[in-house]
Amino acid sequence: MNDVIDRGLSKIKIPRVYQHLLFWAVVYLIVASLYSVQTSFWISLRNNLFFMPVQIAYYYAIAYWIIPRYLFVKDYLKFTSLLIFLIVVSLFLTRAVAILFVNPYLVRVMNIIDPGYIKATQQPFFVNMLDMQSMVNALKGVNLIIGFVLAIKLFKMWYERKQAALEAELSALKAQVHPHFLFNTLNNLYALSLDNSPKSPQLILDLSGILRYMLYECNTSEVPLEKEILMIQQYIKLEKLRYEDRIDINFTVTGSPQNKIIAPLVILPFIENAFKHGTSEKTGLVWINIDMSITGNHFKLKVANNNPEKQPDNGEATNRGHIGLKNVMKRLDLLYPATSKLKIMNEDETFLIILDMDLNTIKQPLKQLVNV
Repeated sequence: MNDVIDRGLSKIKIPRVYQHLLFWAVVYLIVASLYSVQTSFWISLRNNLFFMPVQIAYYYAIAYWIIPRYLFVKDYLKFTSLLIFLIVVSLFLTRAVAILFVNPYLVRVMNIIDPGYIKATQQPFFVNMLDMQSMVNALKGVNLIIGFVLAIKLFKMWYERKQAALEAELSALKAQVHPHFLFNTLNNLYALSLDNSPKSPQLILDLSGILRYMLYECNTSEVPLEKEILMIQQYIKLEKLRYEDRIDINFTVTGSPQNKIIAPLVILPFIENAFKHGTSEKTGLVWINIDMSITGNHFKLKVANNNPEKQPDNGEATNRGHIGLKNVMKRLDLLYPATSKLKIMNEDETFLIILDMDLNTIKQPLKQLVNV
């Protein structure tokens, strides 16, 4: 139910100008409510109607002019100078509004009889303008509101920049899957071509199907889990063509993958790693067990393969090995930081990974899986 509501709300687009108008209307009502303690709500509402244009102009000059143009490019001298200039201008404009529109109205409407207050309102404009106590109060009032609004704006800008950086990093990580997978598969094709194997055309056909999926269906943040599993099944068929009877593969899917979505190409590196390091690096009969289970929105993947004989460690081999695993671990940290758990067990005889993660759901069911 919550997922349906979230998807419905995400489709509601409010024009930016209306967002700003709504935001300032809320700020206006909040400020009027705060200052109504000293007068009344309606008097505060009327008086703040004169102050708000100054505060709005002050905010936009800082948020959309001097911060992006000078602070973000690290021109601190100009930023500081212009900020001080804007503070002084907003201060004097606020005092002018108070002297011309607010104070006389308060004297008239609230029947103020305090001689000192009445005398202060009757002083010459510039004398009243430079009253130190009134200047300090105006400075606190205008910067308290703008400081709060700017804090919201800066947090929003920080969040957007963080999200943009995250999207760029995820795109780079996902892009690395393609050449890594292609490199390994072309090695397989090369090995078959050396023997003039009749299986080469079928391998090329299966490879083209996988690459088509990667190029044209993985350009979204999430894909149907069924399609991801179908692609894994195609990949396993491709590897069976290469290794024939030398490999014993046990692949099972329990539970219903329908209506579940997952980040594209998150499962493949674990399967690919099992074939690359468990099969191609070991002679004789090898085995790989792949188990996927879906319970509600919970997805669990187990991939186990016999470990190849350990080779002498050297820096080059360490840097080259398990690129796909390092890649997918980084993607999991970015995409599912709180809803995924990965265990890797590297024993003498067996290499095992266990991935637990919670998935989102969709409504449209897809076609049934094919058997491997």
